[in-house]
Amino acid sequence: MDERTPVEVTRLLDERGLAPLHINLLVWSLFLTVIDGYDIASIAFAAPSLVKAWGLKPGGLGPILSASLVGTLIGSALFGWLGDRFGRRIALASANLLFGVFTLAAAFATAPEEMFWLRLLAGLGIGGIIPNVVAINAESAPGRLRATLAITAVAGVPLGGALPGLVAATLVPDFGWQVLFWIGGIVPVVIGAAALVGLPESIKFMALHERHHPRLGRLLQTLSPGFRMPANPRFVIAGEKQVPGVNPVYLFDDGLAVVTPLTWLLFALNLMGYFFVLSWTPTLLTAAHLPPTDAALAGTVLQVGGTIGSLLMASFLQRRHFLGLALLFVLAVPAVGAIGFAGLASREALLVTTFVAGFLVLGIQSGINVLGAMIYPTSLRANGSGWQLGIGRIGSIVGPLAGGLVAGMTIETQYMWAALPFAAGAAVSLVLWRLAGHRVQPGA
Repeated sequence: MDERTPVEVTRLLDERGLAPLHINLLVWSLFLTVIDGYDIASIAFAAPSLVKAWGLKPGGLGPILSASLVGTLIGSALFGWLGDRFGRRIALASANLLFGVFTLAAAFATAPEEMFWLRLLAGLGIGGIIPNVVAINAESAPGRLRATLAITAVAGVPLGGALPGLVAATLVPDFGWQVLFWIGGIVPVVIGAAALVGLPESIKFMALHERHHPRLGRLLQTLSPGFRMPANPRFVIAGEKQVPGVNPVYLFDDGLAVVTPLTWLLFALNLMGYFFVLSWTPTLLTAAHLPPTDAALAGTVLQVGGTIGSLLMASFLQRRHFLGLALLFVLAVPAVGAIGFAGLASREALLVTTFVAGFLVLGIQSGINVLGAMIYPTSLRANGSGWQLGIGRIGSIVGPLAGGLVAGMTIETQYMWAALPFAAGAAVSLVLWRLAGHRVQPGA
């Protein structure tokens, strides 16, 4: 019989509500996700310059645009496992250091083959950020704010994705495409080193691992000043099923045999459409004889719309879950399909359309990043999220490659094809709403 005094971690978090700890985590998360989003998008904005510098045909960009996504496929699962095994803080710091080093090396690439391998290796680290940022915020938040805070935390990804467009429009003409990777390499190395010292650990992760209990006890006393730590505590997380180890087999237990593969499909569909739009928009619009600055600006506006969408839809998705996602997928179909027509109509129409498309598509991605992770218990959350993003990256790889396959079509037709995955995503979201909606209630 366990004679230790139970300490109800979930109750203490819920009673305290929003605290300085959560603001601190959000600030750290925005640093981590902004540079993650920057590095994801940087290759798309370097692409027009690479076509000229290396004499590439537009279709030849496909492998380079997909390289970091192949690395992310592996890195999401790898760093998800690392986060569940050794902690979210170690995983996040290590991921930043890894992709920072290889992104900086990409600034010195002299051939397409070199760029392909450097982007692939950088992708390993890029893939580790979102699963662990979602986990560290969801596991430290009060129940009524859990999804809201986690979705807000990953809103930095589209915000960071907007920055390479500004760099491409303002610095690349004077300093060359290499400046995109100088920034994308140095900044994450600095952030990763700082995170090793200053980033807090997930509260529920600490509750599940005895080596963190002394630090957790001190933190809980800070969060809840009226609380007094018993001499021999046993930390309890309400409603949690602790899974031994981090074996991916557990992702299919406890009624998840169908739900887990469906979340993988949902990720793949949204990422397929999103990365087609993200990777090809600057190149396609330039090929359609729009000024390069307009093409870069459209890519930036896409990301700005995504940032705003992620923030504004956090509360809506906290309440509506997968049903809300289904509605957003439906709306994304005409928004994405219209980009090609808008690009040929006027600059104003293009910017409005790309803003709306980003608002919906990246709002969807922020939502599924969090809602998908929250169907799993703490002991599996980063691992489950990592596998979702990892398998989902198959879609993100297919998207840019598909752009190369339809390169001979009109720009209007290309974006109409890009809208199809969102129609399928709406159907999958409805099925998940029926099967797994109860798993992501506000207190989950």
